[in-house]
Amino acid sequence: MHTRLIVVILLHLISFDIYAASKSDSLQQLEVAAPYLELHTGSGGGFPIFHVVERGELVKIIQKRARWFKIRTANDVEGWVHFDQMSQTIAPNGDPIEFSQTTQDDFIERNWEYGVLGGDFGGSPLFSVYGAYLFNPGFATELSYSKSIADKSSSTYYKLGIFMQPFPDFEYSPYFHLGTGSIKSVPISIAPQSTQRAQFANISFGIRKHLTERVILRLEYSNYVILNATNANDDNEEVREWKAGFAVFF
Repeated sequence: MHTRLIVVILLHLISFDIYAASKSDSLQQLEVAAPYLELHTGSGGGFPIFHVVERGELVKIIQKRARWFKIRTANDVEGWVHFDQMSQTIAPNGDPIEFSQTTQDDFIERNWEYGVLGGDFGGSPLFSVYGAYLFNPGFATELSYSKSIADKSSSTYYKLGIFMQPFPDFEYSPYFHLGTGSIKSVPISIAPQSTQRAQFANISFGIRKHLTERVILRLEYSNYVILNATNANDDNEEVREWKAGFAVFF
C-alpha cells in the first residue's frame, strides 16, 4: 500500500508538471492571425481535425501538453492546436505573442529533478522513485527508494549518492553515480523467517536525454556490493541492476 501511494503521488506530480499550462499561457485570450486554426480531437497529429477557427476569431488557451494547446473558441468549442499554428496568433490589441518554451539550456541549468524508473535487480523486476538536487550542471546529490520482488523474497532499499555529469550540454549526456544505502530483504513464505538487513555500496553508469518540455529520458546500469551478505560463505554479494524511466525537472 505504501509503495503504491508513492508511485501514484509521483506520477500525479509528473503529469501536472508536464501537462499544466504556465500561468502566463493559461486562459489567455488570443486572436487568430493565420488563415485558420485546425482543432484536433487530441494532442497529437494522429487525432482527426474536427473544427476550423477562422482568422479574426478569438480563442482562449485552457491547457498545454508538450507542444499542443487545448483551446476554447467563442462558441465554446474545445480542441487541440499544434504550437506551430498557435505561434501565429496575436493579442486582441495586435501585439505579438511569445509562448514559454523549455529549452536545452533550461535542462542544463535545472536545479531539481525527480522521476520513476523500472527495470531488473539481480534477475527480479523492480521499480524506483528518486529525487535529485543539482549544485551545478555537472554535480548533484540524489536520494532514491526502490522495490524489487522475487519468487522467494522482496527487497526494499534506500540509496543516497552523488552523480557527476561531465558533458551536460551533450544531447545524450553520460553520467556516473556513486551511492550507498541500506537494503531490507523479506522472505515470501508461510513459515516465519527473519528479515535480513544489510548495507551496500554501488557504482552506476547512465545516459540522460532531454526529450521535450520538462521531460527527461534516463537509462542506467549499476553494480551493487552488498556488504557481509548472509550466504553460505558469509561473503559480500554482488548484484547487477539496469533500469530505465522518465523524469521531470525544474
